Amino acid sequence: MIRVLGLIFLGIAVLGVFLPLLPTTPFVLLAAGCFAQSSERMHRWILDNETFGPMVRDWEEKRCISLRVKAIAVASMVLVGGFSINIVVANPSLRIAGVLLLAAGALVVLAIPTCKNKRD
Repeated sequence: MIRVLGLIFLGIAVLGVFLPLLPTTPFVLLAAGCFAQSSERMHRWILDNETFGPMVRDWEEKRCISLRVKAIAVASMVLVGGFSINIVVANPSLRIAGVLLLAAGALVVLAIPTCKNKRD
């Protein structure tokens, strides 16, 4: 069951790469935590992944994410989300809801402690 939950979180994280209202980082970390408890193979895969591995290792070793990861996450939410809200959404109430969701996602990412890495 935990492995399935890890796959669901990983799927949501992948969607978050393309959908600005979904923050990718917390879902990758949740997936890694699930895999650490349920599947050594999937946990190793996520640690060895070029994109997600460094972030997951930072989290597991130091309980933080790098400033670079935070900057990319927030910038992509602002750029893609802002574009979507301004160009695609016409209803003012939906625009406000979109801005609030983007802000919530950014706050989630910014609330995670920042670590100093050689990669930054």
